[in-house]
Amino acid sequence: MKIYNTPNTSSTITGFILLGFPCSREGQILLFVLFSVVYLLTLMGNGSIICAIWYVTSTVPNMLANFLSDTKAISFSGCFLQFYFFFSLGSTECFFLAIMAFDRYLAICRPLHYPTIMTGRLCTNLVVSCWVLGFLWFLIPIIIISQMSFCGSRIIDHFLCDPGPLLTLTCKKAPVVEIIFSTLSPLPLIIPFLFIMGSYALVLRAVLKVPSAAGRRKAFSTCGSHLAVVSLFYGSVLVMYGSPTSEHDAGTQKIVTLFYSVITPLLNPVIYMFIKKALGKLRPNIIFNLLTNIYKNCI
Repeated sequence: MKIYNTPNTSSTITGFILLGFPCSREGQILLFVLFSVVYLLTLMGNGSIICAIWYVTSTVPNMLANFLSDTKAISFSGCFLQFYFFFSLGSTECFFLAIMAFDRYLAICRPLHYPTIMTGRLCTNLVVSCWVLGFLWFLIPIIIISQMSFCGSRIIDHFLCDPGPLLTLTCKKAPVVEIIFSTLSPLPLIIPFLFIMGSYALVLRAVLKVPSAAGRRKAFSTCGSHLAVVSLFYGSVLVMYGSPTSEHDAGTQKIVTLFYSVITPLLNPVIYMFIKKALGKLRPNIIFNLLTNIYKNCI
């Protein structure tokens, strides 16, 4: 990767500068304490959810270090590694959400066939496929962008190495690269999202045929946690990447990215715990009768 300097820059460049959240020294310390607590709570809450832990860890530790740093520098290799892991883990999360929607569909609309379809072998294959697809998808865009020439300012007005601010630092515009990236990036979002919507459309059609209102509410509660997580994650991501980058100022980009990269993983365990607690109050025979009614409406 070639880096060219303006006369005002140092002759030896060690990387980019992540501007983060500019404020006074006291404000930086306060943000450090706040996000340290959020990070620890996220790690404890997600426990064994490896993807969520790695996803948060790809950005937050570096952000915490920058709060206490005077230079706020990140090396070229560090920047592109963060770029790669953050987006790869985000893509993996999208694929996992799609698999969970498929699991909900089978559990609700095909409960009698669920044990024979969702076998241990199929679960393993689905999980491995999510990881492989997630980490292969952004490999080519990362390699292409890392070979581009950068010059002028090294400042990235963000708290992580996001492609939008990064591409503005290139020496000359590369429309082909931008087209490739803008084409490949949304696909791990759009394809799983359409799959999730399709799965829940079938579930919704069956649930609405349940005669009692109480039965419908209980049926929706079984999917509530997953739908809440999907809404939080996809809502913020689509706001960020579903419209042209030029429409967002730097402050908006940081807030929205902060929401889906830090806040959403923090809230996910709370949502799942709340729904699980609500489901725990239902008697087993009620759940069985409910699933039987829904199953009849699915076929």
